[in-house]
Amino acid sequence: MIEQQKQLIIKTAGEMFFRLGIRSVSIDDICHELGISKKTFYVYFPSKDELVAQLLHANVEYISTKMDDLLILNDFKQLVAKFLKHQEAEKNDVRRVPQLVFDLKKYYPRQFAQFQKECFQVQKNYIKDYLWLGQKQGLVRDNLNVELTATFFAKVHSDAVRDLEKIEAQGLNMHLLSHTALDIFVRGILSKDGLELYQ
Repeated sequence: MIEQQKQLIIKTAGEMFFRLGIRSVSIDDICHELGISKKTFYVYFPSKDELVAQLLHANVEYISTKMDDLLILNDFKQLVAKFLKHQEAEKNDVRRVPQLVFDLKKYYPRQFAQFQKECFQVQKNYIKDYLWLGQKQGLVRDNLNVELTATFFAKVHSDAVRDLEKIEAQGLNMHLLSHTALDIFVRGILSKDGLELYQ
C-alpha cells in the first residue's frame, strides 16, 4: 500500500510536469490533484527536489524495461522493426519535452546531470547488446567496433536531449531529427545482408 501510494504520486506528478512544466507545478498542486494532504506527501518525499530525482530514476527504469522487452525477442530483425515502430509512436509527445528539459537544467541541474549519466550508461549497455546480437545473426558488420559505436550513439542521443530546446528553437523537428539519426546509424552498422533486409 505504501509503495503503491508512492508510485501514484510519482505517476501523477510526472503527468502534471509533462503537461505544465516542472517549475509551474507546486506540491500543493500535486496534493490537490491526488486529494491528499501535504503531510501525506512529505511521508513519501521530503521535498520536491527528491520527488523530481525519484521521478527521473523511475524514467530510467522504464527505459530499461522497454530495452529488455526488445532483447527478449532475440531476433535482430524484429528488434529493429519494433524500435522503429516505438519511435513512430512517440512522435506526438516530443513537442512537449523541451519545457521539461529547460526546467530540469535551470532548476534541478544536479538531478538532471544524474539522469543524463544514468540514461547514457543504460543506453550504451543495451546498444552493445543489440549490436552483439546483430553480429551473431550476421546482420551487423563483423568488423564494427561495438564499444566505440555504442558509446558514440549513446552520446549523440544524450547531447540531443540536453540541447532539445535549442534544436527546436532552430525550427528543427526533434522527431524527424531522431528518426534521421537512427536511419543513418542503422545503415552504418549493417552487413550487406542486413542492409538488403532493412531496405
